[in-house]
Amino acid sequence: MIAPTKSRKRKVCFVITNRVHYARQKLLLEHLRGHPALELQLVVGGSALLSRHSDTLSLIEQDGFDPAEKLYMVIEGGDNIAMAKTTGLAILEFTNTFQKLNPDIVLIRGDRYEMLAAATAAAYLNKTVAHIEGGEVTGTIDESVRHAITKLSHLHFVTNEDARRRVIQMGENPAYVFLVGSPDIEQVLHSNNQKIGTKILAGLNNRGTGPRLNFSNEYLVVIYHPVTTEPHQDKITNKLLGVVESLRLPSVWFWPNIDAGTDQVSKAIRQFHERNQSSPIRFIRDIPADDFIVLLRNSSCLVGNSSAGIKECSYLGVPVVNIGTRQNGRLRGGNVIDVGYSGKEIKKAIQHQLKVGRYPVSDIYYQPKVSEKIAKILSTVPLYVQKRFHDSK
Repeated sequence: MIAPTKSRKRKVCFVITNRVHYARQKLLLEHLRGHPALELQLVVGGSALLSRHSDTLSLIEQDGFDPAEKLYMVIEGGDNIAMAKTTGLAILEFTNTFQKLNPDIVLIRGDRYEMLAAATAAAYLNKTVAHIEGGEVTGTIDESVRHAITKLSHLHFVTNEDARRRVIQMGENPAYVFLVGSPDIEQVLHSNNQKIGTKILAGLNNRGTGPRLNFSNEYLVVIYHPVTTEPHQDKITNKLLGVVESLRLPSVWFWPNIDAGTDQVSKAIRQFHERNQSSPIRFIRDIPADDFIVLLRNSSCLVGNSSAGIKECSYLGVPVVNIGTRQNGRLRGGNVIDVGYSGKEIKKAIQHQLKVGRYPVSDIYYQPKVSEKIAKILSTVPLYVQKRFHDSK
């Protein structure tokens, strides 16, 4: 065991490889940066550095964070081979970076393949690995990756009791499994409750392509990411585009992440936009975290397969139409209707949700003071390197 000392601050290295890692952990990063016993080391890599995917790096720097390292490690291709090779390259890059920065704790979030690379490199370098969002279940390869990260991690910050139980079931010591709640919901709580004002509207209309937006009435938010274990992502995307177009509502459609299948989804979007210049859909890559919450809060329905529909929208009471298998098994509130890939089924569900309107607030992912609790635990918990399988009694 490595007990905390008063002689120096603990160095906590937080890894960001896409827009979500920053948007949903911004408040946590502020707590880590301001904690008197911690030194924050920010490592930014992956699609967070690629302007065609997001403006994440510029948003990080605008908020006053100074990345300790920037890692270019994405192999192009947009398929499963590219994902596997990127993971391999990322292990090399993270190994060099952790060796150089020498953190006491490597803090990672979620279930992406880049996070598996970070956890692998840190574990082999005998660094304490702390993991946010372990124990949750979903569809696609993400579930396997998340559980693999759990087995490489030493400290576990889980969002709900079901997740805590699963992590312990995987042989993790309950003393190091902390039920803290979801940083995503905390970010919602700390965003403003305003309507979409002229500043946010101008920001949306200055980004992406499509018609200028005017949110005087109903509007949709669409987030559809590729499902890595399923083929024909272009056909599914075309079907969804047709449904949203047919509703003739102003819509903000966010570009997909870089998982396998992203090229198929992106190509379908580009071709649709070229053929449908009068469509009411505006396609956007990224917006600031607080603006995104305001956009969600005031939307009529979120459509797609993003965890934002399961988590943030549950607390906001925003109606959600969740498509396909990507979020299978994840704890959800009553605001979600799950559908398959049938165009008719998707349209019917959207129309139903538009009629229902707002749902009651759900606190299934809520716990108070999430970031404060994580920072306190990271600053005080005895650190260890050698893991043991913990048998439940």
